[in-house]
Amino acid sequence: MTSDKKVVLLTGASTGMGFEMMTRLAEEGYRLCVLSRSPELLCSDLLGGRWQDRIDVFGVDLKERKSVDKAVGEIWELYGRIDIVINNAGYGLVATLEEVEEAEMLEQFDINLFGLVRVTRAVLPAMRRRRSGVIINISSFLGRVGLPLLSFYNASKYAVEGITDSLRLELAPFGIRVHSVMPGFFSTQFARSNLQINAGIESEDSPYRSLSRRLAPKVLRQINEGDDPRLVAEAILKILKDPDAPVRIPVGEMASRFLTMRRELSDKEYERRVMEFYGIEPE
Repeated sequence: MTSDKKVVLLTGASTGMGFEMMTRLAEEGYRLCVLSRSPELLCSDLLGGRWQDRIDVFGVDLKERKSVDKAVGEIWELYGRIDIVINNAGYGLVATLEEVEEAEMLEQFDINLFGLVRVTRAVLPAMRRRRSGVIINISSFLGRVGLPLLSFYNASKYAVEGITDSLRLELAPFGIRVHSVMPGFFSTQFARSNLQINAGIESEDSPYRSLSRRLAPKVLRQINEGDDPRLVAEAILKILKDPDAPVRIPVGEMASRFLTMRRELSDKEYERRVMEFYGIEPE
């Protein structure tokens, strides 16, 4: 079966921003092919939904190349095309560099960065042959600025920004656009279902216990009181509809505030502002 609608491959659509992206794009007439590690849960959310006839869900383990390749192959067999890739799957690891477990830091990169790479690699040969396509990586404002306790989440998103910049140049001769969207803090289920907290920093014996007690509640409150996730979906539509859209689009109040400070202030002054904002003080 071929499709006369543009086909979007989307990862990480089960909750929050991803779910908003999926339903908003379906509303606009796109055909959504969603890669999910829990397809049964996502399908149950879609039952009886208005756009269920425009959304297909494929069970995928983003940590396994064979699993990703199999799903991408099934999409090509169904629709004969993949026009757009939105790499949204990811989670946040709350840990200090000193206390993180080896398995935790490897898992953070395996999902946030290497999962994105596996999906993109799987679709590129056919996109190159067609000499068209759009790849949108959902990054974060934390891909350009650092926060304590989020070292590895920061590092994975910095890497996504680096991949975006290099890949954009690699694929320009083939007519393929590459962009990133950099959300701030949004009112989604991220704080409840997409944050993993290292056991070490919660221990009473942790040398970082005081820092985590001050910082973590503020960050969680900012997430829970954050912007409407539909703004991210609108940023994606801007990229899809405008061939001259910016390479990266910050979205939300926190992204705008922190990225502006990082761009305009010296390193020393920027760090002073962040420490003041979050109440970070010497022990």
